[in-house]
Order: sequence, then C-alpha cells, then structure tokens
Amino acid sequence: MGEESREFKSNGLKYAEAQWRGPGTSPEPSGSERFRAVPSAAAGFGRPAPLPQTGWERLSELWRLDEQQQFPEETMNIAKSAFTAGVVGWLYGGLPAFVSARKAFIESSHGEMFQNRADAVQSAHRAGLRSFIRYGWRWSWRVAAFATIFNVVSTGLSAYRDKTSISNFAAAGAFTGALFRMHLGLQGLAGGVVFGTVFGVPAGGLLMAMYGLAGETLQEKRSRERRELYEQKLAEWQSRLSMIEISGQTESNAQGRPELERARELKSY
Repeated sequence: MGEESREFKSNGLKYAEAQWRGPGTSPEPSGSERFRAVPSAAAGFGRPAPLPQTGWERLSELWRLDEQQQFPEETMNIAKSAFTAGVVGWLYGGLPAFVSARKAFIESSHGEMFQNRADAVQSAHRAGLRSFIRYGWRWSWRVAAFATIFNVVSTGLSAYRDKTSISNFAAAGAFTGALFRMHLGLQGLAGGVVFGTVFGVPAGGLLMAMYGLAGETLQEKRSRERRELYEQKLAEWQSRLSMIEISGQTESNAQGRPELERARELKSY
C-alpha cells in the first residue's frame, strides 16, 4: 500500500510539472546540464591549426590557398619571375633576329621592284617581324622554363629546410642545368650541372645580398608572419572560449534559484 501511494504521488508531481510548464514541452535542463553543454558549444569553432613542423608540411603550404584565397608570396614570385624571364628571353632572341632579318631582306632585294619607298620599308619590317616572333618564341619559352624550374627547386629547398642559403641556389641551378642537357648524354649532363651551378651561385649570392639589405629573407618573413598570425588566432580562440565558459557559469548560477522555487511549488500540489 505504501509503494502504491509513493508511485501515485510521483506521477502526480510529474503531471503537475507538465501542467505548470505547459502541454507539449520537455523538461528544461538544469544548471549543471547547461554548464556541461559549454564544451560542445566551444567545439563550434576549433582550435587554430598548429604551425607546420616538418619540411613536407612547409612544402605543401606553398601550393595552398590561405584564408584570403591567395597563394603565398614565394609562389607568386615564381609566377612573376617566369613571366619576366619569358619577356626577357623574347627580347633577347627576337631583337637581334629582327635586325638581322631586316638587313638581310634589304641586301637581297636590290633587284626587286616596289611600288614606292613605303612599300619597300613595310616589306622589310614584315620580314623582320616574322623573325622576331619566330626566334623570340624559341628563346622565350626556354628562358621561362629554366627560370621557373630554378625558382621552384630553390624555393622548395628553402621551405623544406626552413633556411635560405647559397647552397639551395647552387643545387637548384645544377638540377635545372642537368635537366636541360640530359638529352645530350652523360657529357651533356655533366656540362649542364656545371653550367647550372655556375649560374646558380652568383644568382643566389645576389638574392642573398638583397635579402641582407631588406633585413630578412622571404623564408624568415614567412615564418614570422605565420607565427604572428597563429598567436593572434590562438589568443582570439582562448578569449572566446573564456567568454563561453563564463556565460555558462552565469546561466548555471541564475538557474539555481528558479529551480528551487519550482520544486517548492510542485511539492505544494
């Protein structure tokens, strides 16, 4: 009989609580349950990704877009240098060919008949322009390819080793020279290595001198900016996490008194 009365009283309390809260509502979580839900809210924004530690992580970061949907400065410099090398190669191969073809046309056209002087000049310019395009393109893509491979290898070595040195440029020059001369056999391969090394050392020395005037290398600048950005994101994340914890604790304390009053009202039914 005592168990039936306790069960009846428990059911009556549940029915009274449901009527007091309104039909179709679920029990409201307690303050402790609200506080336990804070970690799940904090998980809505993750901890900032740690800085790359290995050489492969730094290397893969060169070809990854950042938060502003932009490539790193080193990658953009590779593209800019490729374009500049293409233009320089085109001028280097095209201008002498233009002058030579125009001169050869004038020398070989003394017996030809032209309508007027302007027609003769235009014909000479067209001959020179054809040579400018033909030989300029031959030099342009070769110089652009050489510069691109050289910069990709040297930049990759600097990122992998997390250090910029002349040895990176010497190795990049040797690799690029060997790649361009490997079709000539072993002797051509050795000659390409020597040529690339001779080219890479002065180029690396010039770049190192420019970095010395700037105060830091591109790799050092990249590491400093990456570290500062990570520290800023980490501070913002910790600040937001502290605010969420304080908010959860405040709600937990505020729920304590209403829950006590609600329990007293339910017991009075």
